[in-house]
Amino acid sequence: MQATAYTYDPQTRSGSVLLDDGTPVPFGTAAFDAGGLRLLRPGQRVRIERAEGQRGEGPGAITLVTLQTF
Repeated sequence: MQATAYTYDPQTRSGSVLLDDGTPVPFGTAAFDAGGLRLLRPGQRVRIERAEGQRGEGPGAITLVTLQTF
């Protein structure tokens, strides 16, 4: 799934992305580290992966954030 980087804190290596419908979704340190990134700037297009939600409630937490390549 694609999104746009919205916020990023380099000290905690966590932040949030905006889905294409404008919904902000937070990500934690583990998701950032899983993508192998060293820095993220607001406005960059990223690819995210999300965990399965609980009891069919839809997607859950972001598990990976990496740069979108074309």
